[in-house]
Amino acid sequence: MFIHIGNENVIRSKDIVSIIDYNIISSSTIMDEMMTANQDIIIGPIVDAKSVVITNDHLYLSTLSVATLKKRASMMSTISKLDDYSDNLELE
Repeated sequence: MFIHIGNENVIRSKDIVSIIDYNIISSSTIMDEMMTANQDIIIGPIVDAKSVVITNDHLYLSTLSVATLKKRASMMSTISKLDDYSDNLELE
């Protein structure tokens, strides 16, 4: 499944390694070093960033909160578990 993480970015939910609050970056030297060392793979605006979505290939800055992204990911998980009865429908 895919998840819209804001700022016109849609990624595969299975590619997400972690979603963290952007405010943690300024309070953690390790997180600050990670962001500085990976400037070339950061996607999204720093202005108004509320969360960082980490994948194996990129760091996405999102204007959506961690809670919102968690709800979207949870919703996608629920949808993917639903039974698919579309083959049983008769088309007229």
